Amino acid sequence: METKLYVGNLSYDTTENSLRTAFAQSGTVVTVDMITDRETGRMKGFAFVTMSSQEEAETAIKAMNEKMLDNRAINVNIARPREERPRRSGYNDRR
Repeated sequence: METKLYVGNLSYDTTENSLRTAFAQSGTVVTVDMITDRETGRMKGFAFVTMSSQEEAETAIKAMNEKMLDNRAINVNIARPREERPRRSGYNDRR
């Protein structure tokens, strides 16, 4: 079963290809999702990497967590489901 990993503390210089290459050493990389700011298009410093199995994901965590990538010590762990947040209306309700 595919397993999604959270990869944090990425350098703004990190590319999808460099991330895919680094994680491919631990197994089959299914997808790489680089998270960018909607307004600026600039990378936010984290990404999600989906590995093809739980075993490969665990191998990638052991191999990559706290390792240097593009001069930054990255954080790698199993991605958690996104928490529900209240929807912002854009209108200030203070009265």
